Amino acid sequence: MFSKIQNPREIRKSSGLNQQAFWSRIGVTQSGGSRYESGRDMPKPTRELLRLVYIEQIDLTTLRGEDVQIADYLKTTHPDLYKSLAKAVKTQAAAQARSEEQTA
Repeated sequence: MFSKIQNPREIRKSSGLNQQAFWSRIGVTQSGGSRYESGRDMPKPTRELLRLVYIEQIDLTTLRGEDVQIADYLKTTHPDLYKSLAKAVKTQAAAQARSEEQTA
């Protein structure tokens, strides 16, 4: 879960954001983000937030604890339905990404 983020600078550059905008989304100052981009070790919570926001594309402003509980419940009690829904979401996300690539 807390895997090493290899190159936060590359993640930031691929997002198209400057340091201030990029790092503030996960509660890190620009100067702190600059240090992480220069190779300083990131604390595990910061690394996990970076992964959730920029790799998993989770909008933390809309995420609620109840949503996570519902997903956990569904995964435990109805695993086939959970897998089917997860596959549908991945298919939809891939189609959206292709559509965005074509319009770019």
